[in-house]
Parts: sequence; structure tokens; C-alpha cells
Amino acid sequence: MSEQAGLLLRKQLGELNKNPVEGFSAGLIDDDDIFKWEVLVIGPQDTLFEGGFFKAYLTFPRDYPLRPPKMKFITELWHPNVAKNGDVCISILHEPGEDKFGYEKPEERWLPIHTVETIMISVISMLADPNSDSPANVDAAKEWREDPNGEFRRKVARCVRKSQEMAFD
Repeated sequence: MSEQAGLLLRKQLGELNKNPVEGFSAGLIDDDDIFKWEVLVIGPQDTLFEGGFFKAYLTFPRDYPLRPPKMKFITELWHPNVAKNGDVCISILHEPGEDKFGYEKPEERWLPIHTVETIMISVISMLADPNSDSPANVDAAKEWREDPNGEFRRKVARCVRKSQEMAFD
């Protein structure tokens, strides 16, 4: 299975290099490991994250695409759907099948038809439109709901500034 997964990932990486998708870039962390990617997410226009450059790692399981990769932001990111340790929590990255909490429909969760491109488009969409109903970062979700233009905005602006400093170091 891991050989097929590797071939599929090489194909997706080649496609992204040939036809870049607006909003992110992707490459391998180490040229010898197709299962570990580094992505750079550009903060979407007209959002609080605009102007930011957020680095993340995508780690693919050996049985990809049957199971989803894990995504973790390395750049600090204050967001309801990003845990304080950087782990991204969105439906598309949740294991396939029924949600034991009944919150997500199976079709909202991981499906083998998803690609790095569809994952990244979902992540960019998540930045633009946080889901504070099932947060990975409860504090960010509370600030987003109660005072999106106050403390939440200030913390995001600080993350954007720090991401710019790191990107241009």
C-alpha cells in the first residue's frame, strides 16, 4: 500500500508544481520522504490573516488516501480550529466514517477522493471562516464569538506580524 501511496503523492506534488494553486505552496521537507510535506499558507485576502505566511507540515499515513494526513502549523496561529500546539482540526482531516459524537456527517469527513489541493483549499477556507462550534482552541473560539474585533483581532495581527518576520528572515 505505501508504494501506491508514494506514487499518488508524487503525482499530486508534480501537479501542484506544474499548476500552482493560489493561496499556498507545497514541497517535501526531505526529498527522500514523500510522506512528509511542508506547506506555506498565505493568509487569505480580506481576512484577519491577510499578509501572513503560515508554515505547516502535512504528514501522510502509509495507507493514504484511505486515511487522511495530519496537519500541524509550525508558525504560531491563533484560530478556533487550530490547537495551541498547531494541530489543525477540520472535518476533512478526520478519519473516515461515522462521527461518534454525531457532529459531522460521514461525507464531511475524510474521503479517498481528497487531494492535497482539496485539503489546502479547505484550510484556507477555514482561515476565512472559522468554525467555533467544535473548536480545537477553546480560548480562540470564545474570543472569536464574543469579541472578534478586540482581543481576537489583536492576537491574529500579532501572529501575522510574526509570520512575516519569520518569512523574511
